Amino acid sequence: MRSKLFLTIAAVTLAVLSTFAGIQALSHRKGHPDSALAAQPLPARATQADRQIQLAEARIKQLPSLAEGYNLLAAAYMQKARETGDFGFNARAETALDRSLKLSPDDRLTLTMHATLLLTYHRFRQALEEAKRMQASGPESAELYGVMTDALVELGDYEEAIKSAQKMMNLRPDAAAYSRVAYLRALHGDLAGAIAAMRVAVKAANPANPENASWYRVHLGVELMSAGQRIEAEREFDIALKILPGYHLALAAKGRARTGAGDLEAAVEFYRQAQQRVPLPDYAIALGDLYNRLGRTNDAQRQYDLVEFIERTSAAGATYSRQLALFWADHDTKLDEALQIMIQERDVRKDIYTFDALAWCLYKKGQFAEARESIEQAKRLGTRDARLFYHAGMIYDALGDRGRATKFLKLALDTDPSFDILHADVARQRIAQLETVASRSSRGEFSASTKTGG
Repeated sequence: MRSKLFLTIAAVTLAVLSTFAGIQALSHRKGHPDSALAAQPLPARATQADRQIQLAEARIKQLPSLAEGYNLLAAAYMQKARETGDFGFNARAETALDRSLKLSPDDRLTLTMHATLLLTYHRFRQALEEAKRMQASGPESAELYGVMTDALVELGDYEEAIKSAQKMMNLRPDAAAYSRVAYLRALHGDLAGAIAAMRVAVKAANPANPENASWYRVHLGVELMSAGQRIEAEREFDIALKILPGYHLALAAKGRARTGAGDLEAAVEFYRQAQQRVPLPDYAIALGDLYNRLGRTNDAQRQYDLVEFIERTSAAGATYSRQLALFWADHDTKLDEALQIMIQERDVRKDIYTFDALAWCLYKKGQFAEARESIEQAKRLGTRDARLFYHAGMIYDALGDRGRATKFLKLALDTDPSFDILHADVARQRIAQLETVASRSSRGEFSASTKTGG
């Protein structure tokens, strides 16, 4: 499932780092008070964010009464969270912003960054309200419209999200704006339009920030994969890895593409490398399912155990609640807990993928009528998503609507024949069963139900 919350973090952190870009150049001048601290050596694998953290700390030590050093430190920590997937850096960013606000309570840049952090904590309504309040009290800001767009998408208010994204485009048609346009187009089923917008975003990405440039390449590839253009998608993933070797998102995307190509051993290796760099639950789930398919059941179970360990111990546990609920539902375990998570999630998040996950959990609990209501909400934009189609097909099948079940299961496979290493085969088998039943029915033959589980 797609998510674009990192878009806002990218836009805001880059704005801050650009605002203070001159600090770094100045600090390296001989005799500048920051020069000794800024010149301290960093580890060989240090990233741009590590360098910015060092620079910000030097700035704060020299000028502790100014907010700008704390803003720069917060932006660097947010960038570090993007690079590593470790949301603990966002907590450090929040601490820095709290200090900045004490020094300068009305600083718009600090407040914008705070609204951005609220998105990472899934406090979407509060983020939207803060952004709206700032837009009303001062000059319009592209970054704030980005915050508003992302919050509105997560809250399921797509009409207002489109308006906000357009205002962002009008103010500053940069990579962050075009990528939001791409996502909104994809949500509305316009994959060609999404790909076109993402190509513009890739060209507009900041080449001085390798993580940022690679991120856009990966997400162009994701849209290409959604459109069935796997070979072209892999080219984008390869380019992303050249820009930023070892980039975990690109490695995982390669794993997904290799899975689609049937090259399961290579897929395992790519996901394993991604997991070594950033232990996200998505990577553990993918590895577990691959190991299961390869008959390595003990390895699979270790990965499945790791999913719950990550969720319990991660600083971003709540961020992954939907993935955890889907994982449990997909693997027919802890179904009561999965459903409860999604009911709570729906109370704060009204996007189509929340309704899709809720529908799947309801289906697994045998609450088919409620599942249908939720999946209709998930389908309301016309999104072309293979998993969503699969869930819809299985729900219609459980309700005895064989025609719609067959239609949506076929749509799932037409959209992406390898959308899920476990469930794609279930879809094929169920289509064959449904078509056999339909054939017998057309000849007037009696056939008992042949429903299967999902």
